[in-house]
Amino acid sequence: MCYLVAKDVNKIGCVALQTKHGKHLSEFKRELLRRIGYDRIQLVTISRPSAYGEYEPYRFVTSEEEFTQIVEAM
Repeated sequence: MCYLVAKDVNKIGCVALQTKHGKHLSEFKRELLRRIGYDRIQLVTISRPSAYGEYEPYRFVTSEEEFTQIVEAM
């Protein structure tokens, strides 16, 4: 288990999705980056949110669709 985190480098907080490592996650991140670009949004995979205070506060979502909608609106 891991968390995919999206952070706008110009804002406080992030959105996080609990997921699993593997090919699907890699493809999901690649497609999302293709759509949003590399300018402001940072996508990182972390093991546990409590270890990464620099991304707080976390907004946890439950689906890839919700995660994508929020990230595209950032």
